Amino acid sequence: MNENNTLYIPMGVKTENEFFPGFGRKELLQTFVGSAAGIILSLLVWSVTGSVPYAMIGVLAGIAGSVMMTRKDMNNMSVVIQVVNMLRFSKSQKYYPYVYLKEWEVY
Repeated sequence: MNENNTLYIPMGVKTENEFFPGFGRKELLQTFVGSAAGIILSLLVWSVTGSVPYAMIGVLAGIAGSVMMTRKDMNNMSVVIQVVNMLRFSKSQKYYPYVYLKEWEVY
């Protein structure tokens, strides 16, 4: 029997396959939704202004922005996950206003 009872915890093991580091199937679906929203917004800009360069920059920025916002970092957190966590935390906070009472006064 081994007298040295140490626990080995592997680091960096991913539970899902990834296309590139921090970007898997779930992030790909989120990117499709974000890209579609960017494309729709760019089509609205194009229909109002008639400017093709602004519309193309909007499409490319929407795609690149959605990839950057859904890609996970070394802590397994993305911008989208952090925003969801902040919203959940703000909803869970309670507000207890301070009410001043005359503590040492005899009634």
